[in-house]
Amino acid sequence: MFRGSSFHTIDPKGRIIIPTRFRDVLKAGGDERVMITCMDDCLFAYTLDEWSKLEQKILHLPQKSESMRRFQRIFIGGAHDCKCDGQGRVLIPPFLKKYAGLEKEIVLVGVLDRFEIWSQDNWDRENGQMAKDMGDDQVRQEIAQLGL
Repeated sequence: MFRGSSFHTIDPKGRIIIPTRFRDVLKAGGDERVMITCMDDCLFAYTLDEWSKLEQKILHLPQKSESMRRFQRIFIGGAHDCKCDGQGRVLIPPFLKKYAGLEKEIVLVGVLDRFEIWSQDNWDRENGQMAKDMGDDQVRQEIAQLGL
């Protein structure tokens, strides 16, 4: 499972360093590749095993909804299989880099079955939104159901 946050930079070639603890999760799955796609103004990165499970769920979704077809086009169509190099770096494809606004400062955030790659600016906005959401009774009740 992916946990914790790491602050890094993206180099001029578009490479990011995957933290050792995240690479260990990838290795445990038998492959040092990661499937990266776009969602929520950041990038979602999955092990190949988790990605395969997700594809199977998506494959069995109803195809009738225009919004679900659009989601599949963007989420699946935007996915890219990336391999860690010998120094633990992954090259982010230009279109994904542009989508997430990755320019220099980035944040990698472990979210259990995936990790997310955020620009520092988008991450700061996300944290601000969470602070606002904590003022909402419904959000607080949902979190309380977790026993927190």
